[in-house]
Amino acid sequence: MKVIRSKAFEGRCAWDAIDIANMAGTTVRLHWTDQPYRWHVNDGEEVFAVLDGVVDMHYRSAGIEHVATLETGDVFFADIGCEHVAHPRGVARILVVEREGSV
Repeated sequence: MKVIRSKAFEGRCAWDAIDIANMAGTTVRLHWTDQPYRWHVNDGEEVFAVLDGVVDMHYRSAGIEHVATLETGDVFFADIGCEHVAHPRGVARILVVEREGSV
């Protein structure tokens, strides 16, 4: 049994994370960041839920860049092959569910 207080988590560096669970190769991690990540494509699907803060999620569809602004409580689903990068506006805490070892 675990209780994680996401608002209390402060990373030592951008994209620092707490490993919450590994369920048959699917990981659940709480990330803290105040910096953008990098453009990437995951090895499978990804669920990206903003628990605290605001994140501009940049993604490419048919070669065109789009931006979705995600606020606390919003969820972004990156399907297989979705190229994306998260840009927090200040500090953000994000719950990420993805295949173990994914970028």
